[in-house]
Amino acid sequence: MQFEIAHDHPSLPGHFPGNPVVPGVLLLERVLDAVEAAGGRAGALRLPQVKFLQPLLSGQCAEVSLETPAPGRWRFRVTRDATLLASGEVVDDAAAPA
Repeated sequence: MQFEIAHDHPSLPGHFPGNPVVPGVLLLERVLDAVEAAGGRAGALRLPQVKFLQPLLSGQCAEVSLETPAPGRWRFRVTRDATLLASGEVVDDAAAPA
């Protein structure tokens, strides 16, 4: 799933003034959108592991890719071209096997 955060997004002026970087929470929002598009539920999910490795600037195109190692569990990667920006895991405890 590809996405881009517009230059005029309301979170950018405060994150960081003079050098706007897309906040990590916006990347995670796109990850959750991808999980939902892949059939995950939109309800309560947890993120037991997340790593932010490189910044994303407004206007840059990024992509979320998912793996589903088990029901209710997704591994994600957010990339810009070949650069890894963020990675981690999303878990839906209600759908994951006990």
